[in-house]
Amino acid sequence: MMAGVLAVLVVVVLCLINVGSGREAPYRIHTLFSVECNNYFDWQTVGLVHSFRKAGQPGPITRLLSCTDEEKKKYRGMNLAPTFEVPSMSRHPRTGDWYPAINKPAGVVHWLKHSKDAQNVDWVVILDADMIIRGPILPWKIGAEKGRPVAAYYGYLVGCDNILAKLHTKRPELCDKVGGLLAMHIDDLRALAPMWLSKTEEVREDTAHWATNITGDIYGKGWISEMYGYSFGAAEVGLRHKINDNLMIYPGYISREGVEPILMHYGLPFSVGNWSFSKLEHHEDGIVYDCGRLFPEPPFPRELRAMEPDQYKLKGLLLNLECINTLNQGLLLQHAAFGCPKPKWSKYLSFLKSKNFNEMTGPKGLTPQSLQIMETQHEEPVVDETAKPDTKIHTLFSTECTPYFDWQTVGLMHSFKLSGQPGNITRLLSCTEEDLKRYKGHDLAPTHYVPSMSRHPLTGDWYPAINKPAAVLHWLNHVQTDAEYIVILDADMIMRGPITPWEFKAARGRPVSTPYDYLIGCDNELAKLHTSHPEACDKVGGVIVMHIDDLRKFALLWLHKTEEVRADIAHYGKNITGDIYESGWISEMYGYSFGAAELKLHHVISHEILIYPGYPPQPGVNYRVFHYGLEFKVGNWSFDKANWRTIDVVNNCWAKFPDPPDPSEADQTSVDTLQRDLLSIECGKTLNEALMLHHERRKCGDPNYLGPPDPETVNEDEESVSRKFDQVDVINDVTSNTSSSVVDFTAESNQTFLDFRFWMVFLWGSSVLGVGLVMMAILRGRKGQKKRGKGLKNRRRSSHAGFWDTNEQDRTAHSADIA
Repeated sequence: MMAGVLAVLVVVVLCLINVGSGREAPYRIHTLFSVECNNYFDWQTVGLVHSFRKAGQPGPITRLLSCTDEEKKKYRGMNLAPTFEVPSMSRHPRTGDWYPAINKPAGVVHWLKHSKDAQNVDWVVILDADMIIRGPILPWKIGAEKGRPVAAYYGYLVGCDNILAKLHTKRPELCDKVGGLLAMHIDDLRALAPMWLSKTEEVREDTAHWATNITGDIYGKGWISEMYGYSFGAAEVGLRHKINDNLMIYPGYISREGVEPILMHYGLPFSVGNWSFSKLEHHEDGIVYDCGRLFPEPPFPRELRAMEPDQYKLKGLLLNLECINTLNQGLLLQHAAFGCPKPKWSKYLSFLKSKNFNEMTGPKGLTPQSLQIMETQHEEPVVDETAKPDTKIHTLFSTECTPYFDWQTVGLMHSFKLSGQPGNITRLLSCTEEDLKRYKGHDLAPTHYVPSMSRHPLTGDWYPAINKPAAVLHWLNHVQTDAEYIVILDADMIMRGPITPWEFKAARGRPVSTPYDYLIGCDNELAKLHTSHPEACDKVGGVIVMHIDDLRKFALLWLHKTEEVRADIAHYGKNITGDIYESGWISEMYGYSFGAAELKLHHVISHEILIYPGYPPQPGVNYRVFHYGLEFKVGNWSFDKANWRTIDVVNNCWAKFPDPPDPSEADQTSVDTLQRDLLSIECGKTLNEALMLHHERRKCGDPNYLGPPDPETVNEDEESVSRKFDQVDVINDVTSNTSSSVVDFTAESNQTFLDFRFWMVFLWGSSVLGVGLVMMAILRGRKGQKKRGKGLKNRRRSSHAGFWDTNEQDRTAHSADIA
């Protein structure tokens, strides 16, 4: 009796250990695929089931095997995979139509009704037989939710956008172009499956609409009716998919930068050099049952690396090899399971059995890029949402903790106040902690502090331009705003007038921007590599006016695409990017355009907002912004912002740029050159006006003195600035006292001044006593003065010590605010 009890306890303990080990998936998952009783599907089954085990896919896998009674009598492959038999509908029992693809939804319906496994599962992954799994497909990891299945993108299902969807579903706006990989909750599958079968029958019978221009079927034979059956059925029951174009790849294609596909679909021919493979060439192939025979061996990976120097192309070719080699490895193992004689040694067989091959084809993990979801597949009814004149606006610009950006900030802030721009403005200040300790320009603008990404935290790449999208994303995630539209500018801009969404016809889903025609990558392979919708790539930048809802969807993509393009060193060439330095410096601009294309944000491109000083203006255009990113000249005078990268004209009193010429000195050769020069003069003059007003506000004093301002007057001015901007943005306003930034210099200046005054008084007193006093009396007088001076110095030290303590407290409080 006791022995029996102990045995039960041991079993219970072992069960608890297994449950707590964390090895099992947190949900019950089942993988399904549908096949028929023939050689064609048998070799595909061997490949898929082998890859299922190799990839470590959790849960069971079930083959839905559709066979007629006659087929079953002579079928040899019943033991190739865990199998659930379903009645064949290849020949439709009602219409007599021969359409084997209908077995897929029919098999799923039958499994749901009759399989015990269907009663014990949370999530279902449905694949096609002609696939190779490269890594675990976990619905909860790839973003699936109840009511929101995840699926691969089938862009050729054009019937979702035309009369076909209107004919076959009451909700054509919900039709998703998806297929291949399906991951959904069991409850959604129960609701969908009968409709999937019904809609497949419906579309298959609609022979009047089989044409290629309606269905996208290149054969025009209704062969993809089952795919439309799925999309129309899902629309009918209200399922909206999360569409992922990265998880699955066709061999012969190349994955995007940073994407690691976890599924290969070899539905199309693919090749490596002179070697090629097409599944259709093996339609009747009994290779599964032919001991020792494999598909033709491809080149070895090392041979491929030797003959293909382009790393981007090499990545795609290696995927081709992985696909066919995994198929052959599966066949080799299946032959062994059948008891076939050991095959004759060959270099290729040795490779398939090698540790090196198994490491190369081991389970692949998901990357952040692989998980990016295509969010805008649904064409919503077009509604005119053009901004109204009472719409709230907020203006943003991005900078760093350097003198270079400080003087640009002074110029932009001055022009913002003069421009009449509605709403408030926020500087997005990207700084490291060390930068902040030394930084003096906290009071230059209402500020939102952002962690610096100049040095990428993962790659170590030095690319300060990435701070722009990173800062916008940070602001969105940390600040509450009631603004409906956001205007994004660069720091090296001068505003001449308001930039409003209603004047330039911005709307939700329709941002406004200015032309950047040199972004030629929108028209070539760069766009094809980095966006699913290269046709939607707009060559824009500089000024952006976007609805807040669009910006929330877009900002993360802007950052990710910037990282992606920056990492694509192989395509930095001027002929591809238009970057004259070929250094990837404009990756952030492409990040913007490719991110917007991914969401199909089509811009209103305005030529009337921005002008570069030095360029001739269009007649009659009232430009709203100067963008002084390039050198410009008027006669012998010129200005190039790059020459002022390290010069601190903000913290040195009365420092400014060389004054531009008088307007009377503008080139009057033609109206164009005159207007060009007048605009250039205006830009230079506005920058200097901004600096002069800045120095006046900081109470710089004598205009002939170049140095830091008096700290006491600075404090007074900062208080007034803080009060002025308190109403702008409570969260982001900077009201910190920055006098600690100039303590070293001002303390020394005050001490020098006090010492100088003391000696002047001493000399004056000495002269009054007269030369006629005896030497002893003079010496005694000096001794008395020294004693007084020593006491005065002690009092000064005490005063300065208190000054240091106070500013130390200010710095501590400011650090706490930053944290």
